[in-house]
Amino acid sequence: MFSKILIANRGEIACRVAATAARMAVRTVAVYSDADAQAKHVQVCDEAIHIGGSAPKDSYLRWEKIIEAAKATGAQAIHPGYGFLSENEAFAQACADAGLVFIGPPPSAIEAMGLKAASKQLMEKAGVPLVPGYHGKDQDPALLQREADRIGYPALIKASAGGGGKGMRVVEKSEDFAAALASCQREAINSFGDDAVLIERYVQRPRHIEIQVFGDTHGNYVYLFERDCSVQRRHQKVLEEAPAPGMTEAMRQQMGEAAVAAARAVNYVGAGTVEFIVEQKADGSMGFFFMEMNTRLQVEHPVTEAITGLDLVEWQLRVASGEPLPLKQGDLRIHGHAIEARICAENPDNNFLPATGTLQVYARPQATAFEPGTVRIDDGVREGDAISPFYDSMIAKLIVHGSTREEALARLDAALAATRIVGLSTNVQFLRHVVKSRSFAQADLDTALIQREQAVLFEQEKVGLPMTVAASVASVLMQEQRAAQTHGWQDPFSARDGWQAWGHTIRRFEFDFHGEPQKATLHYLHDGSLKLEVGEAAGVLSFEPAADGSIELRYAGQRARAHVHTRGETVHVFMPQGATQILRIDPLAHAGDSAAEGGRLTAPMPGKVVSFAVKAGDKVTKGQALAVMEAMKMEHTIAAPADGTVAELLFAPGDQVTEGAELLKLAA
Repeated sequence: MFSKILIANRGEIACRVAATAARMAVRTVAVYSDADAQAKHVQVCDEAIHIGGSAPKDSYLRWEKIIEAAKATGAQAIHPGYGFLSENEAFAQACADAGLVFIGPPPSAIEAMGLKAASKQLMEKAGVPLVPGYHGKDQDPALLQREADRIGYPALIKASAGGGGKGMRVVEKSEDFAAALASCQREAINSFGDDAVLIERYVQRPRHIEIQVFGDTHGNYVYLFERDCSVQRRHQKVLEEAPAPGMTEAMRQQMGEAAVAAARAVNYVGAGTVEFIVEQKADGSMGFFFMEMNTRLQVEHPVTEAITGLDLVEWQLRVASGEPLPLKQGDLRIHGHAIEARICAENPDNNFLPATGTLQVYARPQATAFEPGTVRIDDGVREGDAISPFYDSMIAKLIVHGSTREEALARLDAALAATRIVGLSTNVQFLRHVVKSRSFAQADLDTALIQREQAVLFEQEKVGLPMTVAASVASVLMQEQRAAQTHGWQDPFSARDGWQAWGHTIRRFEFDFHGEPQKATLHYLHDGSLKLEVGEAAGVLSFEPAADGSIELRYAGQRARAHVHTRGETVHVFMPQGATQILRIDPLAHAGDSAAEGGRLTAPMPGKVVSFAVKAGDKVTKGQALAVMEAMKMEHTIAAPADGTVAELLFAPGDQVTEGAELLKLAA
């Protein structure tokens, strides 16, 4: 076994690998960019080496710097994690040339599976079923258009060197093909340095089911069962679970054996995932087609660990050091059900636009609140850390395990309810909506689940105005009580209990709740109770602090436990049924405010201007695409908010812009 390894990655995967290495008494070396100088993964490893600037191309993709760091620190092997250089055969070969063990497959296997077109030709020879399509080398746009027309629509354009949903477009009709191809190739060249694509028939009602495989240097192979990754947005996974609902033992064996055949075809070593598209037929049966092989550890590997009781990173280290696989196929068993939710910095109600910002509050589910071993969080951040525009938007992975799928679902919702993040938009509440949706709860799965259930997934306010205001007011009163205790105020004239000799004290509050002005009136009654009026609602308000920092709240016949976090004017309210925000307005602070300036189109986050679809003087209509930005490894289209005329373009393609920068002026 190695005595020291270097982890050529960052964030939660670097922390994940380091945890297993520490348990195995293997020392670890972290590498970090300028942006990650204080990152969690730098702190949890035994040593750390700075390798360059914040952008991946200036640091985590500079494999020569990584190899230098490994040699300088005496590391014997390099674990690439996933993303970045994990599927780069040149890096794997460079490690070997430098006398370092690459903890992954041989370069030849990465190369064989790295290009989707070539890998599908290889799989066809190995007898693995394929989706009808074009996987040829000729990339003439006219030929690609003809092939798509031949295959039929909807068709799928996919970057040959791609992965993670990048460089992928679904085309519904022939006249949309050229524009979709150009966008796909542009994203592919930016993400992978290769704009080659393949064309496939877009399978209707598809499920995305993948098989975890492992091979060693002694010719042994096993499959560690399947994961269902059908719930996706932007062709990227949102929820993953194992085993796949509805999977029969016969089909599990067929898919597992096909996955092992794929691994054998390229002499695979280490952890890999063979991904299949599963077509759900009208008669209830399912057919499967090879999609691609990811020649690395997957983001969702913890659900496989949960149902098998194994540590896949430990297996990686043992296999890379020359040991045989710890178990044979007949020794492997499935125990219970596991689900993983990817918690991301993004706004689901705005087309999942990635978000940046500081984790002002980052509260994770407490393990003591759950049965031991049933809730796990993998992350690479701490409270106070920033989510930057340079890397992926994932904050953490929340993994739950139960004896049944129903038990795992209930446990996942409870763990998400206990997750509180303040400082930037996240998908936590969206994930809760998905978990509770009819389709997901009943395991009616396919990759269009989010579109099919959008009426119950987006813009759903689960915490009503009265309880939100009650929690906000209670928080203000508790802060005043704590201040009085801290300062030791004893005289009755300094007390903030609302007492007066005659009549009763009234306090008025003003709020903005999702763009609607709201008023609330608090009455201090002579019997010491409080009456709160919120719109049409009115009732007695009482509260007391709980040991976990929450507020035990009672208002108008309702009882709830609320966590309240106030940042400036924004009050963040978290309750078991959901979470929301409300603005507490200080009239004096806003006395001089003027109306917001109109006619502006600004960058939603830091990034690069890719292109403009208009020029000065063009007339545009509401919803028309005006510009394309690239940020956090994805392209984002900026659309016109209203009809108007383009007055001026303020940047040029290729320019880097900051969040909020005005991109162009639009005149009414």
